[in-house]
Amino acid sequence: MASVTPMLEITDAVMEVGGKTLKTCMQCGTCTGVCPWNLVKEFSPRLLIRLVSLGIEGYEEDSLWNCVTCATCVSRCPRQIDIIDVIRATRSVMLESGIVPPLYRVPLSSLRNEGNPWSSPRSERTDWSKNLEIPEFSEATEYLFFACCTHAYDARNKKVLKEVAGMLAKSGVSMGIIGTEESCCGDQAHKCGAFETYTGLQESNTELFAARGVKKIITTSPHCLNLFIKQYEGDFEVTHYTQQFARLIKEGKLTPSKPVPLKVAYHDPCYLGRHNNIYDEPRDVLRSIPGLEYIELPRSRDTSLCCGGGGGGIWSEVEVEKRFSVLRIREAKEAGAQVIATACPFCMIMLEDGLKAAGIDENEMRILDVGELLHESVE
Repeated sequence: MASVTPMLEITDAVMEVGGKTLKTCMQCGTCTGVCPWNLVKEFSPRLLIRLVSLGIEGYEEDSLWNCVTCATCVSRCPRQIDIIDVIRATRSVMLESGIVPPLYRVPLSSLRNEGNPWSSPRSERTDWSKNLEIPEFSEATEYLFFACCTHAYDARNKKVLKEVAGMLAKSGVSMGIIGTEESCCGDQAHKCGAFETYTGLQESNTELFAARGVKKIITTSPHCLNLFIKQYEGDFEVTHYTQQFARLIKEGKLTPSKPVPLKVAYHDPCYLGRHNNIYDEPRDVLRSIPGLEYIELPRSRDTSLCCGGGGGGIWSEVEVEKRFSVLRIREAKEAGAQVIATACPFCMIMLEDGLKAAGIDENEMRILDVGELLHESVE
């Protein structure tokens, strides 16, 4: 039997930068048993945690970057270990040693230079708002409307953003945007372990929000929502746009009236559902639309299957048969859905990619945001 020399300084470094619950693990293997990667290939979070806790080589392999931070393992861990924190802390140690997966280099560089991960100019951050009557945020405005970078720069998601913002404004919601001074919330940098990059973005936004007197924020991405609530330092209330729509419909300020005769299945985004327990509001919005036939997928709510886009996964290259999005598309097709609705820009990108990879024509199935379906009924 070969002997190994533990590198306990690695263990200490991981615990110091965020993996404080590392040694709480009792190696039961629950995390590995529920991890969605094991639907398509072998991946053991339990082994990874064990190697890191002992400082034994092997933790630094490509599998470290598999985790898409879906929180399936976290929600079921009997010792309540924040496995995502352990993963990102380990990634941080690797980044500090100069080991950066090639696919992450460009987005992380863009975050530092342009305040977004999409290699787009900061000056174009608010181009989506042209021709929309959305004022600049001031202390007289109730909400800051914070557009996710992916909504602001990705062409497909930009359409969603315009419709969501337009409906909120027309419903009388007092909201405004700050503009090019805003930076990415920092979610992907945070989950990839690029703490220095994340801290710079977080501090910039926090100072900006304080200077402008922001007290309430409407987010368009569950990832922004999660980070603002759990990681940012600031005295502000944060809601997701589906929560706002559900409230407006209940109060009679937004009324879906045009029938939308489609069979629609809802895909729970991990960061809206498991991370923040927002399950009902998106479903309430969909069920309020006349003519829409709602379908609940077998894996839904806290057992929903991740799209694969979190934790840097949106930039990863994955074989077609190993993509969670392809599994999800097939599941929805079997359930008879004509549309998969979601409420996250990452899910939108990943599921549309899955639709193409699965070889399913858009005439057979479409991926739409909850806001797009509501817009079709309201307009």
